[in-house]
Parts: sequence; C-alpha cells; structure tokens
Amino acid sequence: MLEVGNNVPDFTLESTDGKKISTSDLKGKNVVLYFYPKDMTPGCTAEACDFRDQNSRFKEIDTAVIGISPDPVEKHRKFTEKHDLPFTLLADTDHAVAKAFGTWQKKKTFGREYMGIVRSTFVINKEGKVVKVWPKVKVKSHVDEVYQFVKENLA
Repeated sequence: MLEVGNNVPDFTLESTDGKKISTSDLKGKNVVLYFYPKDMTPGCTAEACDFRDQNSRFKEIDTAVIGISPDPVEKHRKFTEKHDLPFTLLADTDHAVAKAFGTWQKKKTFGREYMGIVRSTFVINKEGKVVKVWPKVKVKSHVDEVYQFVKENLA
C-alpha cells in the first residue's frame, strides 16, 4: 500500500461525467481519494453519503473528494444520481489503479477467499504526495476524521 511521502502513481480513469481524469489533473489542489468496493452496497452508500454531506466543508478548505471503485461508469452515474453525490467517481474496471495504490488485496468472507478492494482513504497534497493513509477503513465517523486531518494539516 502507498505510504505517507509516496508520490501518487500516474493514472488516467474515466469519471462519472465521461471525462478522463489523470494524476496531473490532481496537482495544485488537496485531494481526498477514497477506494471503495462497490456502488449501491450499504457500507459504500453510507461512506459516499457521508462524503456528500461534508463536501461543502471540504471545498471550503480547497480539497476535492474523489471516489474510486471497480464499477463501470454507468453504474457510477446511477449511484451518483440516486444519492445526489456532488463529487467525482472514477471507474477502475481493470483494478490497475487499486493495484498501484495497494488497495486490491486478497479478502476473506465466510471462509471464501477472493481479490477485492480494501476500503482505504488517501489524502494527497497539492504537490501530488500522499500525506495520510487510512487502510481498512471503518465507515462510522471516518469522514469527520479525514476532514479534521485535512483542516489541521493542509488548510
């Protein structure tokens, strides 16, 4: 998994609005980049809605929120519309970006092993460096913790 001090790896992914977003587009602003397993599931919906509800506060401290999952753009659009998400979701359908960040890992549920996204959040500064990592995120109160970190360290 990427660590504090690492540069963000180069990537280009399609966003909910059909545009391509690249690493270079992130430079010059603080970014909260969060990886989540799947649109429309309870935990992922709760996390997205928490970021939605705090989005204006992040904007006030010049910070963009971006979510990444393996779901295709069309599913992201439906998720965005259903929950009125004001931030960008990126489609990492081949898991390349998740692998580069170290969030594509072996998981185990009810004795079954499979590869999947480990819910993780990265705070990236204006220079494109990782300044904080939350691996294996628990959704409850996570967004408040992320906001507090950004406010105290990057605002």
